[in-house]
Amino acid sequence: MPIHAPYRVAAALVPAILLIAACSNEPAQTEADKAAAATVPGAPPDAIEDVKTANATASDVKDSSDLMEFAYSYPKEAAQIAKLAEWLDNDRATRRDALIAESRRDQALAQKEGFPYRPHSHLQRWERVTDTPRFLSLSSEIETYTGGAHGMTTFDTLLWDRNTGEKRAPLDLFTSGAAFDAAIRSDYCAAIKRAKLAKGIQPPSEPDSVFDACPPASAQTVWLGSSDRRHFDRLTIAIAPYEIGAYAEGYYKINVPVTPALVRVVKPDYARDFLSVR
Repeated sequence: MPIHAPYRVAAALVPAILLIAACSNEPAQTEADKAAAATVPGAPPDAIEDVKTANATASDVKDSSDLMEFAYSYPKEAAQIAKLAEWLDNDRATRRDALIAESRRDQALAQKEGFPYRPHSHLQRWERVTDTPRFLSLSSEIETYTGGAHGMTTFDTLLWDRNTGEKRAPLDLFTSGAAFDAAIRSDYCAAIKRAKLAKGIQPPSEPDSVFDACPPASAQTVWLGSSDRRHFDRLTIAIAPYEIGAYAEGYYKINVPVTPALVRVVKPDYARDFLSVR
């Protein structure tokens, strides 16, 4: 898809700064796995509402003009869940409408003040992190541009609970954000330091630094993944630019182990959905 010039700069930085893999990398699928995916792995037969839902394909909507550029996509696993697909479609419409309104406002201001208008953009891609019998875990990367010196990358996350037919946030599965932070803090902070040192960046040690060396993980974007497609045993904290360093550092995806300490702060209703890796 076309990307505006400021975006090309940001996009060029990403491969060089991405040093830690996200938890979305699952084992390679066999042909049998691919065939099973068509009926949502792990879901009971009656979870598929009708033939149309069972045969749903990935959604990929794009809209480009002199005013703005918009893209929003989600995978077929999400399209196969009618209620989730409806929510995603509504979210897409809301974000597109907001982009149009903001773009028209800024275009009118540019014309009034006599300076060039740069088309705004919202480019969002939802991807499967994992698909367990109970949960579909999705991650999202969002690139936005509003006419400034450069674009911005942010993240989103979503869990679909098949048992209740509801959308949840990963932190909903833990007793509290504070408990989640305490359980992973040591591994999380150490991983941030390693990621920075790997780029030749010394983490700030001054108490008054503009950047927090180790911000609360619960305030970032949490992605839950699985290596066996049955239990959550992978955890990634996605950190947007400016959170722990200058824009030029880009974003970070910090992998954190699922430990017994973390499993102990999972709510009882979800305990069987987690598996400690150490």
